[in-house]
Amino acid sequence: MSNTIANLLIRNLRDVFGENDPARRRAAIDEIWAEDGVFYDPKSGAHRGRDEIDRVAGAIKATHPDFRYHPIAEPQELGDAGMVPWISGRPGEVPAYSGTDFLIARDGRIAALYLFFDKLP
Repeated sequence: MSNTIANLLIRNLRDVFGENDPARRRAAIDEIWAEDGVFYDPKSGAHRGRDEIDRVAGAIKATHPDFRYHPIAEPQELGDAGMVPWISGRPGEVPAYSGTDFLIARDGRIAALYLFFDKLP
């Protein structure tokens, strides 16, 4: 699978923030995130570098290990940027929350990802 911007967005949702297994999560981070990548979380601020992204992704997932992230539209790409709206919650239940991920890619990896929470209808 190539690291298109759309692929990076989906893999980040599924394989990084949606992954319970620490070894698989870290392998995905090493594959799709730039070494100096930055994750911007509206609640906790900027998290720089793969180690910090791994730590925060694991901490977030630990608060709701049974939740799954589901894109609600196809990822959009423009130049070196992309976005995807998503929902999250327990499978088969009403979504607990939603958001939109915006990323900037560099050399086929995520250089920066900005998380925005959205209001559910």
